[in-house]
Amino acid sequence: MKHLKTTLLIATYNWPEALDLVLQSALNQSQLPDEVIIADDGSTNETKVLIDSFKTKFEIPLIHIWQKDEGFKKAHILNKAIAKASGEYIIQVDGDCIMHSHFIKDHLQFVQDDTYLFGSRVNIQKDYLDTLFKTKQITFSAFSKGIKKRTRALHIPILSKLYKPNAEFSSKFRGCNTSYFKKDFIAVNGYNEDITGWGREDSELVLRMHNNGLQARRLRYRGIVFHIYHNEKSRDRFEINDTIEQKTINQNIKWAKNGVDKYLT
Repeated sequence: MKHLKTTLLIATYNWPEALDLVLQSALNQSQLPDEVIIADDGSTNETKVLIDSFKTKFEIPLIHIWQKDEGFKKAHILNKAIAKASGEYIIQVDGDCIMHSHFIKDHLQFVQDDTYLFGSRVNIQKDYLDTLFKTKQITFSAFSKGIKKRTRALHIPILSKLYKPNAEFSSKFRGCNTSYFKKDFIAVNGYNEDITGWGREDSELVLRMHNNGLQARRLRYRGIVFHIYHNEKSRDRFEINDTIEQKTINQNIKWAKNGVDKYLT
């Protein structure tokens, strides 16, 4: 089988302390991607300085794609970043999600045509943050301090084979831990940029992928991320975004009119 060129995509906004740990966990991968792209929704210069400091540590390209801060426009920056990605396959996390050391390897072992993957998210608790950042911890297990829902942290590869591709969208899907072929992303015109503010940008994307014939496969017991606690984002646009998603479901929409095509050359 030919090598599948892979892009690790990390979305971030103004939390360099967390991004530092995420990038450390990227360096700690048992299998590296071919490039890392940081999709930055308007962070200040402190984040740029951090990313620049990592460029000499990576043996692969570390690319920083930034847009001006005009509020929560995650769909826009992810479209811009994926348009620039040279990988055939995109593995996507958020800048507050520390990756298990086999995260990339786990995703790549389950790559399948006409299928996107999604993995588990383990939450790191608020009262553990001081310790987390002081020790710069990037390795966790089901028995580690400071986490909850410990069974999600179990890395048992043989059990993950019990989970098969499914034509139905799963409520367990999280955009902070997913992967897909770039061509399948482009086939639905990527993220819907009518969705701004927090909520629904990721699920609305994969619902269009389902409408376009893709299946979902859950990476239970593999492909794990550890999500660093933070205060909830403003939900002032959530009802509008939810209405867009419901329209996608009800009308079997496959193509985002306001999507990635404008960035493709």
